[in-house]
Amino acid sequence: MSEYELAVRSRAAQLPSGPAPATVCVQDGRIAAVLAYGVRVAAAVDIDLAEVALLPGLVDTHVHVNEPGRTEWEGFATATAAAAAGGVTTVLDMPLNSVPPTVDAAALAAKREAASGACHVDVGFWGGAVPGNLDRLAELHAAGVFGFKCFTVPSGVDEFPPLGWPELPAVLHELARLGALLAVHAEDPGELDAAAAPAPGGLRFADFLSSRPPAVEDTAVARLAGLAASTGARVHVVHLSSAGAVPMVAAARLAGTRISAETCPHYLALAAEDVPDGATEFKCCPPIRERANAELLWRGLADGTLTAVVSDHSPCPPQLKRGDFTQAWGGIASVQLGLPVVWTHASRRGHELADVVRWMAAGPARLAGLDGCKGAIAAGADADLVAFDAGAEFTVDPAALRQRHPVTPYTGARLRGVVRQTWLRGRPVDPAGSPAGVLLRRAAPARARR
Repeated sequence: MSEYELAVRSRAAQLPSGPAPATVCVQDGRIAAVLAYGVRVAAAVDIDLAEVALLPGLVDTHVHVNEPGRTEWEGFATATAAAAAGGVTTVLDMPLNSVPPTVDAAALAAKREAASGACHVDVGFWGGAVPGNLDRLAELHAAGVFGFKCFTVPSGVDEFPPLGWPELPAVLHELARLGALLAVHAEDPGELDAAAAPAPGGLRFADFLSSRPPAVEDTAVARLAGLAASTGARVHVVHLSSAGAVPMVAAARLAGTRISAETCPHYLALAAEDVPDGATEFKCCPPIRERANAELLWRGLADGTLTAVVSDHSPCPPQLKRGDFTQAWGGIASVQLGLPVVWTHASRRGHELADVVRWMAAGPARLAGLDGCKGAIAAGADADLVAFDAGAEFTVDPAALRQRHPVTPYTGARLRGVVRQTWLRGRPVDPAGSPAGVLLRRAAPARARR
């Protein structure tokens, strides 16, 4: 019999073909074989999870690590420790809010240097598309970024300005030439200006919500779909919160436009009706919308229009989340909690773990071009695995979070699903131990390379 480094058995292994009893055999960091649950194998370590589910490591393509430059906000060590604790084994870091932002090859090199030796999971990088760096996109693409991120409204940090609608066609033509993806924070500046801004000192969440109505997103998504169709570029709408844009994405895809969209746990699990006034830990942009809107987002996931659920992990020091809804930083840090948050609310609606795996592992891996090695329990893939006790429950305690600042809107929430163990390429991840993650490059999607 073959000798394996590790065998992990589960009666609820989440395979590409569906849940099944299986034994996952690991050698040299890869899944060497997926066998029957009860088969005898020679393995240095043989773990039987029994009824505890075995998932592929999740892939989170929307994480703001903020290092270098704003490491006091988060940092690679803490962000990836939180990711591992939440069953996430691959993250893609956004080009902001680090200083410098990742808008040229030199900034990417600085970010890679900051991340080297500090990551508990595998990490790849997005490049940024901003005014004035059109001639730098090709060098970033050649350096291995997984795509490019832009804003159509102010990003919240001055060093990463938005692209105007007149500037986007040139960027999209260049990215179409490169075969690269553009991820877009899609809000329309005209609709945003037309909305009633909350008064300074405003503590009412309803006022903040009215300042970013659905039309702000819907108009931007419609314009973006038109530009994608006319340029042939591949575009992706990040953190979609307005369910009104879901049919637009579906129609554009049906017409052959290369557009996709994601949403986030907070848009699925939280509702504007439940946000207390003054509770700025709930602030994000676009905002958390009403409960009926969330139900339509779930429908978009169920029918396949929305292809990924990712965290948009966007932390900051606690003092920046204080004040009112005009002043507080707009971001929710949830890379550690995304899996139980989504599973809690998905299971209530009759969804299965296989659906969660599709939205949080396979879908994001496909978006990033990593589906050959990440996001699935299949022979030849990286042995990134998660033991997930789907029936266990816990109450969110901020002190148990591994992100740098334990600020969360989920404090005190009762969630279903506990990550019992995470393996990265067959090795158990200890978030308090030595980091073993590698830095990924788009140029080598079939295998993770340093």
